[in-house]
Amino acid sequence: MKLSTQLMLMASAMSLSLGLAATAVQAEEATKANEEAKAKDNGNVTEVVIYANRSTATSAQMKSANTISVMSAEDLEHTAVHNVAEALALLPGVTVTNTGNSFFGGVDGASRGEGMFVGVRGMNTEFTLALINGVNVAQGMPYSRQVQLSLLPPSGLKTIVVNKNSTAEMDGDAIGGTVDFRTPSAFGFKDGYMSVAVSGRVESRARDYGEDGLGGGVSAEYARRFGANKQFGFYGSAFYDKRNYANSMIAGIMTAQQDGNWGYLHAVKDASGNFQNPTGYDKEANLAQTGLNTGVSTGFTERYGGNFSADWRVDDTLDIYLRGSYAFAETHQNSTLAQFVNSKVYVENATTPGLFDLTGVTNSSVRAWYETNPEQADLGTLSLGAVKRVGNWTLSPSVFYSEGDNDRPNHIEASMRNNQSDDYNKGPLAGQPVAYAGMFIAYNSDGYPIPMLNATQQTQINNASTTLLARRAGQLTQQFSGQEKAGLKFDAQYDFDGGNLAYIKTGLKYVASHRRVINRDYTNNHLANVMQKAGVKWADVGLATDYFDSIYPGLYNIRAPKVNQDRLFEIFYTYFPMATALADPEYMNGNTLKGDENVSAAYVTGKYDFGALEVIPGLRFEHTDIKNTYWNSTKKTFESNSTDYNEWLPSLFVNYRPETGGVYRASLTRAYMRPAMVQLGNKTTTREGDNKSLTIVQGNPDLKPLQSWNLDLSGEWSNAEGGYAMIGAYYKKLSDYMYDNGSTQVNTGETPTNLLTYNGKTYDRVSLSHPTNGGEGTVKGLEIQLYQKLAMLPGWLSGFGAGANFTRQWTEVDIGKGEKHPIQNAPEYLANVKVNYAWKGLTVDLTHNYTGEAVIAYNDVAGLELWTRPVKRTDLHAGYDFGTGLKLDLSVSNLFKDYSYWAHVGKNSLAINDIVDSGSTTLLTLKYTY
Repeated sequence: MKLSTQLMLMASAMSLSLGLAATAVQAEEATKANEEAKAKDNGNVTEVVIYANRSTATSAQMKSANTISVMSAEDLEHTAVHNVAEALALLPGVTVTNTGNSFFGGVDGASRGEGMFVGVRGMNTEFTLALINGVNVAQGMPYSRQVQLSLLPPSGLKTIVVNKNSTAEMDGDAIGGTVDFRTPSAFGFKDGYMSVAVSGRVESRARDYGEDGLGGGVSAEYARRFGANKQFGFYGSAFYDKRNYANSMIAGIMTAQQDGNWGYLHAVKDASGNFQNPTGYDKEANLAQTGLNTGVSTGFTERYGGNFSADWRVDDTLDIYLRGSYAFAETHQNSTLAQFVNSKVYVENATTPGLFDLTGVTNSSVRAWYETNPEQADLGTLSLGAVKRVGNWTLSPSVFYSEGDNDRPNHIEASMRNNQSDDYNKGPLAGQPVAYAGMFIAYNSDGYPIPMLNATQQTQINNASTTLLARRAGQLTQQFSGQEKAGLKFDAQYDFDGGNLAYIKTGLKYVASHRRVINRDYTNNHLANVMQKAGVKWADVGLATDYFDSIYPGLYNIRAPKVNQDRLFEIFYTYFPMATALADPEYMNGNTLKGDENVSAAYVTGKYDFGALEVIPGLRFEHTDIKNTYWNSTKKTFESNSTDYNEWLPSLFVNYRPETGGVYRASLTRAYMRPAMVQLGNKTTTREGDNKSLTIVQGNPDLKPLQSWNLDLSGEWSNAEGGYAMIGAYYKKLSDYMYDNGSTQVNTGETPTNLLTYNGKTYDRVSLSHPTNGGEGTVKGLEIQLYQKLAMLPGWLSGFGAGANFTRQWTEVDIGKGEKHPIQNAPEYLANVKVNYAWKGLTVDLTHNYTGEAVIAYNDVAGLELWTRPVKRTDLHAGYDFGTGLKLDLSVSNLFKDYSYWAHVGKNSLAINDIVDSGSTTLLTLKYTY
């Protein structure tokens, strides 16, 4: 069947439905509307439903037609987290990551020390759809469909609903799940409600560095109803907070990838003379780290924003609403690293000819490197809609807009080393590597890599600003990425008064999006060359005059320079040929990508009631048109390409609700996920590194969407004493798998090439990224959730409650040519344990979160997967309500200061690691409500 015919049939069906609706409205205009309670019973609420406490959240989960997990307002208030992304980790089947792709990738993003992205049920964070009050959130991340949820604080949001499968009226591009953040309306509060909260915070790791690590914030809410019949309502909230941090990091994977600081303990030579893992040797057990990057990431994140809702209950049949939200975050992240880049020494084994043993390293280049990772991010939504009830009809039109940006306005890098060679530092003036003999890395009892520095290395790194030669006069990257979305939707539902058919619902939706990514990169000449003299040190030009006493307190006894960032920018712009760059169309447009994506959707669904059994079939169709515009570096002009997708998405939900309580669910749904728009642009972008490396990134207009059949089975039960239990199983059958390798594109395979010439230049290392589709895959999972409030106990003992949830996942995908791997960022195990106490005005919550090991990148160092170690976090919250509207809360996140990120090469090896230690965060909040 041709697309035009399909669309005509869908349009005819929608026209018929809307025509019936219009006829019914005219015929029943004088008929009294059904009672509001009836409308609510059928799922047509006149405002966003807010589940204020655990009992209403549990009730919502039980009543829902699809499988959901709800985080209530009370749950949010009793967490000890940095933002709502981290709070979501407390729900079953939800994975929170503190690193993503592009400039959020790897240890750089993780060293901020907070959760940023959310994945659901074994799917990478790319495949989670984010909504605010039902509005599709703009995806501002470059080269990605991720939404940076760390923008949002755990305040001003009253409910978070995680939909783990989708009914026909929901968007179909949500293979993992749909996370809907909901804000309240004035009709959810007493009239004239107001609250004000102030908070102070301290970061323990920053205190370890001698930094203050202090921060704090303020938030407020206001709700009022007015008018002759209190038919108007206004709710508003606002927040501001600031976090100052200083976190420790080890970047062993970084130095292995960028500097080749790794090897095999035992090796053989191939035909090209390269050392390879011998046949019969376990590659992971044979790995060795031969260099080290370690440092400190300092900075701050400043956030502000708010939400509002305006509601007009015109009469018993008509409600009109306007809702908006906005959040802005500015992050300054500055990383200083000590680097030891060493040459490897292999000696042929005396007893096994052809086998070479790694005897250690020699010629150590001692370096220091400074880079910034700033970000300005915002996220806003606005929606205007109405709910009209006429007889048995409920009509719900709405229009909406969303905008999101993730900009990296001024990323700058600079470095120094003991063996700098340029036009003025030549021969003896260029310096020499430090002579070294033996293995460079040992490991302590906890598995941390310990560099075995000799006296010369120790002296040079401890006095880096005065002993090491300055390299370049700065490299500046400016990246701007954003998306705007605008759309409209119309839903019409007819509720039947008798018979098995409860209702029929149909609707249309159209969303238009515009995407842009601008990336400009310029590397200045060597500082000695532009200053025309040899021997320039950072201290000589005022770049660094002070030190962190320890680059990694409690682990390494070496220092790190404190860089004067303002002076670095001053030096860069002094020697930056701005007029030449601005006049160069390649510099201005070379890495520019723009795209438009228009999605049209239509659906029809209904519900049949057969006593305790309800059956909800549905069918949705989505058509997507995507057009990308990109710069052709050869023709020096912009070109375009286009892609379109058509997806039929059937669904069937069967729920059994016996009179004895509980609900038993079974569902089969179809879902998909489109590639990010800029991944489809037929564009080649390049970025030069400071060490004769080149990264080439190419788009692919022939990418297919990832598709999935989803089977879900579950049972839920509750009791009158505040108890709740759930057990569920899920299965996803995937096709045309896409994946994210942690760089700027999905499904990329790196192809290292030695001494490759590109555009007339020669590079030591070149990597090529080209997105493609893989093959099929499966996701299987088991979820269990238990909670019991011990209200049946006498006296003060009745205040106790305890609960836990557990998720076990099995994932496997074909990333191409039959090569099977687990899905990225899909831990095999997820678990939470909680003990809480509430008696009179006192509340205490102790939670423990466990996120198991997971793959984060495929075929990386030595062709092995990159894995994360399990992450554990124990949080404490305590609060006291004085009964006069005043409440005091104390929370400690990561109470026992466990590492927040640990990645390593190979599943069973800890030879090559990236590690982040971000300590604990203590937050004290005083809130007054009246």
